Amino acid sequence: MGNLDEFRSETRAWLEQNCPASMRGAAASGTEGCWGGRKWVFASEDQRLWLERMAARGWTAPQWPRAHGGGGLDKAEARIVAEELARLQARAPLESFGISMLGPALLRYGSEEQKQRFLPPIVRGEIRWCQGYSEPGAGSDLAGLQTRAEDRGDHFLVNGQKVWTSYADQADWIFCLVRTDVEAPKHAGISFLLFDMETPGVSTRPIRLISGNSPFCETFFDNVRVPKENLVGEPNKGWDIAKYLLTHEREMISGLFGVGAPGQATPAGVAVQRIGLRDGRLADPGLRHDLARHSIDAEAFRLTLGRVQDESKAGVGTGAASSLLKYYGTELNKQRQELMMAIHGTDGLGWEGERFAGGSVPRSWLRSKGNSIEGGTSEIQLNIIARRILGLPG
Repeated sequence: MGNLDEFRSETRAWLEQNCPASMRGAAASGTEGCWGGRKWVFASEDQRLWLERMAARGWTAPQWPRAHGGGGLDKAEARIVAEELARLQARAPLESFGISMLGPALLRYGSEEQKQRFLPPIVRGEIRWCQGYSEPGAGSDLAGLQTRAEDRGDHFLVNGQKVWTSYADQADWIFCLVRTDVEAPKHAGISFLLFDMETPGVSTRPIRLISGNSPFCETFFDNVRVPKENLVGEPNKGWDIAKYLLTHEREMISGLFGVGAPGQATPAGVAVQRIGLRDGRLADPGLRHDLARHSIDAEAFRLTLGRVQDESKAGVGTGAASSLLKYYGTELNKQRQELMMAIHGTDGLGWEGERFAGGSVPRSWLRSKGNSIEGGTSEIQLNIIARRILGLPG
């Protein structure tokens, strides 16, 4: 315990010294986190500095091996880093599908050459990744995908289309499921490829949502040449990688929706700021009840998420629990956005302009409706929970 106490003291001192003051506390409404990559423009010098300092220690991926750019921390040390970041209300130095989804899959299935090539740049925020999974005819039935990769000797030739590809228009690389054997059963003929989004033949088209934003894209592949060395795992064995990555995606989504990003304002904090206290409490008993319920639910979810993560790191695996987390994280975020609308009153209807922070409140409320679709619909998650956790008959 003494060593951990010493580690905490050193971590606290380092963070106090190296986390810029502007990267602490809740970000302004509508402010985007740092995604990194070739196209990223830093919002400030402090944002760049915070990423560089954390990446230099490997603390953007604290439990990844040092040999692959990570922090090399054990579970207890990583928890201390997370707790000290939370104490400072430090914002995440990097948002990254490479860290939350692709990285764990490469650590398990990638070759050593692929790990050395891709993992350190992911840790440093030099590559922004997107995920090529869903297709127009293969959403919930992901294994029904039709994007083809023909073996042309030293490369694959990829043709097809993906949809709902998050931030594809801003990404540098894509991790993509493709069909390499059209004769095999649908789960057995899929491979897992990585390729640069600037490869000739790749194009994207943003999809405008009801919130007015366009985080999702249609992505098209027209005779895209992908080198053979970019195949992860064995040919036609990509479904195993896809399933493994999906558990991490759902865990990532559940954490983002259910717990919220570091430094994100809580409904209770916003209520106190906007409405104020009377005799030490909010005057509206109904709102007090809803806020208390949400805070309790959010804390229970945070603890459950931590337990599942600990079990996963201990080798138990996440499995069907990722569906439970994804479903409840979705419901928690929808509840949070409903509360934000109630707290803001008529201002919660403001769609644009400085007074309404560009309409961030109603736009976030509308955006939350899509949480129950992305990463696997809530109906799919409930079916998985019923079968694999509760053991209910089909």
